[in-house]
Amino acid sequence: MRISSFTKALFLRTVSVLGLAIFIIPSSLAQAQQDAAVPSASPNDATVKTSTDDIRYRIGPGDVLSIAVRKAPELSGSVRVDQRGMIRIPMVADELFAACHTESELAAQIKTLYLEYKHDPIVEIFVSDFQSRPVSVIGAVDKPGPFRLQRRVRLLEVISYAGGPTDKAGRVIDVIHTGGPSLCKNGVADGGSGNVETVGGDALTVFRLDETLKGKEGSNPFVQPGDIVSLPEADKVFVIGHVVEPKSIALKDKPITVSRAIAIAGGAARDGKKDHVRIIREGAGGEKQEMFVDLGAIQSRKAPDITLLPNDIVEVGVSTGKTILSILTGSASSVLANGVVRVIP
Repeated sequence: MRISSFTKALFLRTVSVLGLAIFIIPSSLAQAQQDAAVPSASPNDATVKTSTDDIRYRIGPGDVLSIAVRKAPELSGSVRVDQRGMIRIPMVADELFAACHTESELAAQIKTLYLEYKHDPIVEIFVSDFQSRPVSVIGAVDKPGPFRLQRRVRLLEVISYAGGPTDKAGRVIDVIHTGGPSLCKNGVADGGSGNVETVGGDALTVFRLDETLKGKEGSNPFVQPGDIVSLPEADKVFVIGHVVEPKSIALKDKPITVSRAIAIAGGAARDGKKDHVRIIREGAGGEKQEMFVDLGAIQSRKAPDITLLPNDIVEVGVSTGKTILSILTGSASSVLANGVVRVIP
């Protein structure tokens, strides 16, 4: 599903307003676990992780790499990966495709190139400045903001780093892909052949929040560079009038019926007219529709309990007779409590 340039600009503007703080999702533990597990596995080992499961950080455009070649300072130094994913290194005429490789994979590739000039060169590479994987989380989360990834991160994890969903969160997660085409295929290097894989372009992907929170397959993908993860606030219904506590109620996983909505609002007040509850609903064309229900009949199962739709307004009217009785009762109580009792002879 395509989204308009206006929608994309609105999301980007929202992200910019969040402030300059950039949160870092670290790579150290996951990198160590992956580096420890992968080399010991053989190609026929069932425990070998596929590229789609590999969470190690993969170099991307804009990253700054520190390259150290032992006992060869002339070959060591820093280099920035360009937007094509390419770098240039000393003594090698051709550009080298660095994007999509892990640090250890690129180090092994450069070592092979330097074997022509050095005997068993020891090459070490680390990313000194992570610039290629900004991801933003906005909406109904506890700590919205931009994040810079130091490894591949799934949707559930980035939401967790943002503090998780708040009570206002709705039922879905919107992921807006603004990063354009990827230089990688399935998370690994394409080799610079120019065959790029589109990971969404200006597309919107929608996931069910409850399924993502459970980590269900298909609802917890890896986030892509440039993704904006948005948790929209839940649709609401409104209970007003003569109830104990007028309020708005978020529509979560369970349907909200008229009786349940009034119960959440504390129930009808003493002077509430339970037999004439009004539901105001906005039609498809924007016109207002009215329905009237008898709460007492619903509670005694003599009438259906209507399921409310987003933005419905439930209004409990006032019972004139009960109001007058309440006033008189209140007045009598006040006189008896504060007045002088006189005797009629």
